[in-house]
Amino acid sequence: MRNVLRLAIVDPSDATRDALKSMLLGMDRIWLEAECSRYEFFSDVVAQTKPNIGMVAIDSNPAKALELVAQLHETSPDCSILVLSSSTDGNLILRAMRAGAKEFLNQPVKLEDLVQALERIGNRAGGRGDKRTKGCTVIALAGATGGVGTTSVAVNLGCALAADERNSVVLVDLDLCLGDADVCLDAIPDYTLVDVAQNATRMDFTLLKRSLTKHSSGLFLLPRPVQLDEVALITTEDLHRVIGLLKATFTHLIFDLSKSYGPLDRVALSLADQVLLVTQLDLPCLRNVVRLLMSFSEMDGLSNKIKIIVNRAGLDNGQISLKKAQETIGREIFWQLPNDYRVMAEVRNNGVPLLEQAPKAAITLSIGQLTQKLSGEEVTEKAPAEEGRTGLGRLLNFWPSKAEAKKPAAESH
Repeated sequence: MRNVLRLAIVDPSDATRDALKSMLLGMDRIWLEAECSRYEFFSDVVAQTKPNIGMVAIDSNPAKALELVAQLHETSPDCSILVLSSSTDGNLILRAMRAGAKEFLNQPVKLEDLVQALERIGNRAGGRGDKRTKGCTVIALAGATGGVGTTSVAVNLGCALAADERNSVVLVDLDLCLGDADVCLDAIPDYTLVDVAQNATRMDFTLLKRSLTKHSSGLFLLPRPVQLDEVALITTEDLHRVIGLLKATFTHLIFDLSKSYGPLDRVALSLADQVLLVTQLDLPCLRNVVRLLMSFSEMDGLSNKIKIIVNRAGLDNGQISLKKAQETIGREIFWQLPNDYRVMAEVRNNGVPLLEQAPKAAITLSIGQLTQKLSGEEVTEKAPAEEGRTGLGRLLNFWPSKAEAKKPAAESH
């Protein structure tokens, strides 16, 4: 069960155990392997089911429960122990951690605290090479300028990922003023990002799922607000909470950023695992790519996440050559998406993703192969994408940047 954390619970109290079960059962990436009401039986339960995490509620008998934690730490070292208690006594917390607990949460458990604890445990387990606990992959789609097809790439990338039954994918539209991801999917959402953001502290996972719009492709959507005056209601703190909930629920989280690169966009960039910077092979776009790369280099750890995606490669009206583009921006082009204006115009006007409208088109195949490469899988034979013409390449020479001093990256694709 890839990307899933398997849990076992022990709690002699029916009330608190049922409340915790209700919270866990709403999380797609959590599998409740077993539950137990007796401390003395739980070590056998763990030995038989081999969960990733054992949750031990200690309030019924702290001394006996901590003995259990120490026993599990000794006999089942691959099972991370998460201790739950209503007590805030520092000495009790210290005893639990010394006994072998990896995390300590106060009851009643807050959803945000549980999400963060499970994510930390999952990340530690993933660091040991346990692929079952692979965390959520966060991908941010950024545009070099408006009109380069960032939203189209984001929507169709999300649909391509969702086509794999192992994945659960959500797309968040962060272009809060003029975003149109809902239009690309012909969706009329009941709730928007502002609704979820304002209620994040009171949400459980069942309510979160109900607040999202699910497309027939399997992709979930959290669209931008309806009214312009609602944009100011979403804070960076709100967005952090929403991201935490979404990361605990989905295997893939995709952001379609705005072109303002404001505070909310920067939150998404900082939390992203991969940043796809979409551009075209023309002078204004490549100038902006250089500017953005210089700005991104000042954000801690961001530069290494960026992958340059060329959209509409092979466009007939005098594109700059791929080689000249790579020399100018100082890094390799990660992927090229072929130009297919007719197909893309049809899917946008019909509100239908490429997989449904044109499953055999070159652009559809190329996006599918892009998802393979982003996932670290072996890429099947690539769809053809012509290299653009060189007529405008000489105009780039006036643009000063440190990138030009670097050794040109090897031409690819």
